[in-house]
Amino acid sequence: MLAATHRHPWLAALAVAAAFLSAPAVHAQSAGEVEFSRGVGFAQTPGQTPRTLGRGLPLREGDRLTTSEGASAIIRLNDGTRMTVRPNSELVLQQYQFRENAPDNSFLMQLVRGGFRAVTGVISKNSPNAARVQTSTATIGIRGTDFDARLCSGRECVQESNQIPDAARPNAAQASAKIVNAQGEVYALDGAGGRRRLVNGGSVYPGDVVETARGGQAVLVFRDDSRVSLGSQTRFRLDNFVYDDRNAGEGRFLASILRGSVRALTGLIARANTRNVGFSTATATIGIRGTGFDVLCTGPCAGEPSTDGGTGTTLWTWLGSIEVGQPGQTALQVLQSGQGLFIPPSGPIQQITNQPNIDGPRPDQVDVPGNLFGAGDVNDASEGLFVFVRDGHVEIISGREILHLGNGEAGFAGAVVGRPPVIPKFMDFDRIPMPTSRNPMLTSILGELGIRSSNVCR
Repeated sequence: MLAATHRHPWLAALAVAAAFLSAPAVHAQSAGEVEFSRGVGFAQTPGQTPRTLGRGLPLREGDRLTTSEGASAIIRLNDGTRMTVRPNSELVLQQYQFRENAPDNSFLMQLVRGGFRAVTGVISKNSPNAARVQTSTATIGIRGTDFDARLCSGRECVQESNQIPDAARPNAAQASAKIVNAQGEVYALDGAGGRRRLVNGGSVYPGDVVETARGGQAVLVFRDDSRVSLGSQTRFRLDNFVYDDRNAGEGRFLASILRGSVRALTGLIARANTRNVGFSTATATIGIRGTGFDVLCTGPCAGEPSTDGGTGTTLWTWLGSIEVGQPGQTALQVLQSGQGLFIPPSGPIQQITNQPNIDGPRPDQVDVPGNLFGAGDVNDASEGLFVFVRDGHVEIISGREILHLGNGEAGFAGAVVGRPPVIPKFMDFDRIPMPTSRNPMLTSILGELGIRSSNVCR
């Protein structure tokens, strides 16, 4: 044969081509590996022989993962994403691109059937539009998150719920506000020092400081329909927010304007009890009478040196009225609609008669999606895609509808798109191990026996 290939070079080329075609797809992008498996499951690269799921099995872009009845697997992708593939599931790693510090990292998965539990990694945390999961009913946009997804058909999901004796928990929105009309870079810093990128639909909680970068803008829409528009290079802290739509008068809304430009429109809490709503800066306190007003906080107001005579605190009322006080003083000034004042670094307060140029739209002129916080007509027997978010931000995109979910929220996309009034029990009490479980085999066995660990955080 060797002699024949020397006499006929085309035979050698044919032999090389045949060897290449029969070899495994070694050029496919490496995606990660299997960390744990139980039961029968496979990974298959297109055109190749299925590989049995087992610890250490390499995964490639394009792999189709399948698990049988009673089987599950935990996979770890190269960016740190971990996923538990549920029993009777099929998941395709359609596209996966990851390099350290690369600006174009991304992944696209397809959930064909079944479900998974996920704790996402670097890709979704660094870029808000880089990680997606497609299903037959909707696309899941991942914003750096810990969440579960499940495709329900027939009565499988509701039968699981019927076997759980615990009562379902209300699916109330945990977020105080959500972002709309975001432009440029917007971030939130929580009380523990964590920093996260905010995009449209992103959640804001008490204690968060929302920051806009140069050229950035955003509007915060609160559960009581208060709205706050933030201009470029602004820092706004939500000090306290408590609201129950059945008793708005007992609600509370306190916020601090730390720097930049803010345009605020008060909502149902202020209408029910103006004393429970207040805004403050370093140089002024603002009491509410049912109001729309602007604040420009520069220089000493923002904890920065005064650079010229124009720095300080500027206030302007364009709806209703506000009461303005200063630290250490008991006298209040009332500003009616069309009135304003300027508090300089030193010297007397100055009345102003012309509305200042404030960055960002008036919040009462912003279109707000109707499903930011509301519940839909969905129950555990509904057929379609269910998503439950433990931490972070997920959007469910179906047709022209987008449903944004934050911490502790569940959503659905099928015949309708909306939030179930209660968290589906088959998700809230899921017995399949989390992808970060230290002992997934033990968790699986205890789950099959109906035993839940008392230290599991849901």
